[in-house]
Amino acid sequence: MVERALSFGGAAAAYERFRTGYPDELVDKVLEYAGRAVSTALEIGAGTGKATRVFAARGIAVTATEPDAAMLEELRKQVPSSVTAVQGAFEDLPLTSTFDLVFAAASLHWTDPTDRWTRVAALLNPGGILASFNGPLYLADKDLDEAVVLARSEFVADDGIPSRDGTAEEWPGTDLLRSDLFTDVRRTSIQRRTTLTAADYIGHLSTLSAYLLLPGRTRELVFERIAAVLPDEVTLVSDLTLHLARRS
Repeated sequence: MVERALSFGGAAAAYERFRTGYPDELVDKVLEYAGRAVSTALEIGAGTGKATRVFAARGIAVTATEPDAAMLEELRKQVPSSVTAVQGAFEDLPLTSTFDLVFAAASLHWTDPTDRWTRVAALLNPGGILASFNGPLYLADKDLDEAVVLARSEFVADDGIPSRDGTAEEWPGTDLLRSDLFTDVRRTSIQRRTTLTAADYIGHLSTLSAYLLLPGRTRELVFERIAAVLPDEVTLVSDLTLHLARRS
């Protein structure tokens, strides 16, 4: 898991180019849930700042943390100067400051579960909120999806987000509901569809950890096999799943 979590830096530019951004509706839902002013936020595993920028655009003072230096360098190119960018893993962040909001965009599953929730709670102001969200892309055409799975199967059995409890869409809500550190746990979704060229879809795959860990020539071979079964354009489901919780 750690190896996969630290695999993205070599593809930082591709990550910025091919990964899908986040809609304003996401921030609307988070702020509506908060029910009060959100002035400060800490982001866990900010990557190249895809989520950072939509929260910062609302006037929230975001501290974006990211363990990989290359990803953080790309983030600094993309986000406004109001964002504070900090290199560091979630597990190493000092618990000396607290925030109105802690959020994680497709990154919370990479963190160490040992003291994950006590650390999140310690980083939140009383009544502060946690927002965790992800929106993996899936081919809408089931037959095409099966063809892609077959094309990659020799080297990649599963390219999805690792699940901590076998229910990717329900986690981390499943953990939060069991924790006495949080209350008012909610799950909601934002429906999205997107169309990409075959080349851009391959570009997106090139940013996924399951492929980044492959040896270079093997990765090229897998992408060649996948490209061979793709039409010129593909339609993808990219629904966002958003989990919200309030510090008790």
